[in-house]
Amino acid sequence: MTSIADQVGAVPITGTQEVAARETVAAPAITMPVVSERELRLDLFRGLALWLIFIDHLPPNILTWFTIRNYGFSDATEIFIFISGYTAAFVYGRAMMESGFVVATARILRRVWQIYVAHVFLFTIFLAEISYVATSFENPLYTEEMGIMDFLKQPDVTIVQALLLRFRPVNMDVLPLYIVLMLFLPVILALMRWKTDLTLGLSVLLYAVTWEYDLYLSAYPNGFWAFNPFAWQLLFVFGAWCALGGAQRMTRILASPVTLWICAAYLVFAFFVTMTWYFPQLNHLMPRRLEQWMYPINKTDLDVLRFAHFLALAAITVRFLRKDWPGLKSPWLRPMILCGQHSLEIFCLGVFLAFAGHFILAEVTGGAALHALISVVGILIMCAMAWVISWYKRVADKSAPRKGGIGNADMAGGSL
Repeated sequence: MTSIADQVGAVPITGTQEVAARETVAAPAITMPVVSERELRLDLFRGLALWLIFIDHLPPNILTWFTIRNYGFSDATEIFIFISGYTAAFVYGRAMMESGFVVATARILRRVWQIYVAHVFLFTIFLAEISYVATSFENPLYTEEMGIMDFLKQPDVTIVQALLLRFRPVNMDVLPLYIVLMLFLPVILALMRWKTDLTLGLSVLLYAVTWEYDLYLSAYPNGFWAFNPFAWQLLFVFGAWCALGGAQRMTRILASPVTLWICAAYLVFAFFVTMTWYFPQLNHLMPRRLEQWMYPINKTDLDVLRFAHFLALAAITVRFLRKDWPGLKSPWLRPMILCGQHSLEIFCLGVFLAFAGHFILAEVTGGAALHALISVVGILIMCAMAWVISWYKRVADKSAPRKGGIGNADMAGGSL
């Protein structure tokens, strides 16, 4: 059974050797896969998540019904954070094995700095974009809708709070979450080198304590982070656990027909529940006790129903979408894979495009056709940018001297 969390490029074992290995050898905490090979399924689903996030950030339109959040409890955010945890552990877990804790930590902190700079750049340009539109069209509602009213009132204080990741306009919550999670990656990897399963257990414990004692990070000027790092770390650590041997140990569970039917039943249940949100005439089908137990399904603290929904989706996906699926080489999926391979740049671009689309839809009356057109054009622009970045890196790699070792590990594992 091959799963999305298979160790990329691992040397295959066939025949009786495979059986013997499964029976006698426990999966190591950190493996050392071949650097030059990519797990295209990770790129594919990360690119899909970027597309879905862009569409969900636009005002509701016909394409919104093609995003997964309308058919279950989880959405593209869960996909994005899980894959980020997986790829980060894959890349820097190898660095820790080859170069040690100090060097790996230095590389992680360098990556954190790069993401932080991207966040600040995105924040600055996003503010300029919103302010320009609001001023040019004399419509202050844009500043209120995008959550930058406090910036216009107290720009000096707000900028400091933004640098501290406490102030964020609308649609800019994912990068601060990822920055915080990456800051703790050295500790996570060090613990996983010692006891992989214990590390996951500690993550579950922190998640439970977060719910029990309402742990959170405050935001400016009031409220709290839209994605609570104390809760969302569970999905990130689970992705890292899968990358560092956990997925292989789950192979028999994922291959079990019982697992398949349980996951399918839960997805069907979630589908019918979400349908009651959009079709009130179905509300009478929901037992009151069930509603009282379920609601609210909290996204901020990664409700357990959302986490379970993601697990069910992932289990079914890895069962039917094999690593060697020929479709991964299809030119039709190439744009989505390219977006996933350059996720940081494409995510930032998607934030700009989402506001631009929001502005056009607010100023121009075009109905469902215009909504769909803006969504499609935005995705095409993201794909074009991903192709340009890929082309540029390919040309740069050809002209630059070859460097071996872990320095190029980001290319192998892919990271945000």
